[in-house]
Amino acid sequence: MSFNFALILFWLMVLTGLVWATDLFVLRRRRQVRAQAALAQFDATSAFRGDDPKLADERANLRESILRQPGWIEFPAGFFPVILVVFMLRSFLFEPFRIPSGSMIPTLQVGDLILVNKFVYGIRLPILNNKIIDTGHPQRGDVMVFRYPKDPSLDYIKRVIGVPGDRLVYRNKHLELNGVAVPETPLPDYFDNDRVLYSKQFREVLPSKDHTVDNNILNDDDRSMQIVPDSYPFRDNCVYSENDTVLSCTVPAGNYFMMGDNRDNSEDSRYWGFVPDENIVGKAFFIWMNFGNIKRIGSFQ
Repeated sequence: MSFNFALILFWLMVLTGLVWATDLFVLRRRRQVRAQAALAQFDATSAFRGDDPKLADERANLRESILRQPGWIEFPAGFFPVILVVFMLRSFLFEPFRIPSGSMIPTLQVGDLILVNKFVYGIRLPILNNKIIDTGHPQRGDVMVFRYPKDPSLDYIKRVIGVPGDRLVYRNKHLELNGVAVPETPLPDYFDNDRVLYSKQFREVLPSKDHTVDNNILNDDDRSMQIVPDSYPFRDNCVYSENDTVLSCTVPAGNYFMMGDNRDNSEDSRYWGFVPDENIVGKAFFIWMNFGNIKRIGSFQ
């Protein structure tokens, strides 16, 4: 069962914030009034004790006991600033994710803990995900986290292959963009420890806005080239060959075509269609931990 962590965090922030604000503006003042009355009574009844050295400590203890926050206030009010900071950082700056599958091997491994830049593609309202400030757009070659179009409660991570207006063809496990074959350089075969088999590995060079992006991709010789698509919005923008081994698509405005680097082991835009702009979460850029292999810590493209 999936859950919306951002929504849970939001409501925790609201509830703890209400307790914090109620205490700050209402309950604390009431405690101060009670403390003043109690101290005045204490001073009146203790006047006969003169210079008793214990008097000051007793008075301080009385004041502290009255002003002290009750446990039901202290716990949520104390957590509110922490939850607020986490919510703001996670909503507007950086969000951590864990890689759950091998669809982005060899770039990202199962178990990689990554950071996602939330503001590089625009400032969005938390929960609603509506863009309020435009700071940029995804470019070919970006590794992007997005909400799965068929189930927005799920976060997916793939590489941006096509941007609005691009015409791409995927034929015989090779990619063409706007009529030009994407350069590939053969590399030594890649051994997948989880599947205990070798895959063909290539260095692919994707043209981006003002530079190129080199990334390694995998293909399995024993996997069928057939693509069995679902129905999806703008399905008419794509043409599948009679035997579904060739795909040709024109990316519609406001949408992106995504593919995993582990090409024969990735369900992506070839199967379920385009990613609309409103589903974008952010750009993945850094592996901050992999408990199985700490050498993987670092940036990637």
